[in-house]
Amino acid sequence: MKLRPITLPALLAATLLAGACSTHTTPSTFNRSEVGRAQTVEWGTIQAIRDVQIQNDSRGVATVTGAAIGGIAGSTIGGGRRANAVGAIAGAAAGGAAGNALSRSARNGVEITVQLENGRTVAVAQDGSSADYRVGDRVRVSSDGVTTRISR
Repeated sequence: MKLRPITLPALLAATLLAGACSTHTTPSTFNRSEVGRAQTVEWGTIQAIRDVQIQNDSRGVATVTGAAIGGIAGSTIGGGRRANAVGAIAGAAAGGAAGNALSRSARNGVEITVQLENGRTVAVAQDGSSADYRVGDRVRVSSDGVTTRISR
């Protein structure tokens, strides 16, 4: 099977995009699976705020995906079986390394500790900045049992 030259850049771009996909937990961002799911809502007062780094979960999916796509793309390089095999190995290594690097990236976030009206205290890490909230703010804590968000 002979692929056109444009296929290699397209496959590499797909690798990068697949690895860059991640779930963000801002108060106003919802995943498709969360739509229509009932949430419990409690109110409370912010007791503490701190900036944190949110690191993507390293489950190996981005690495494996990058290696697979890189291997396929690399196998199209060259004119013979040996060249295709070498290209596939090199492509898999490069794609795996790129996917691994993307999966380990971190982004800024905030951990907010809230004293709920029922007396319980909860801490939630989410995307955002400590500048978005202040100690003493009255906030809404919503949770579907998996994802918890703090908003005003």
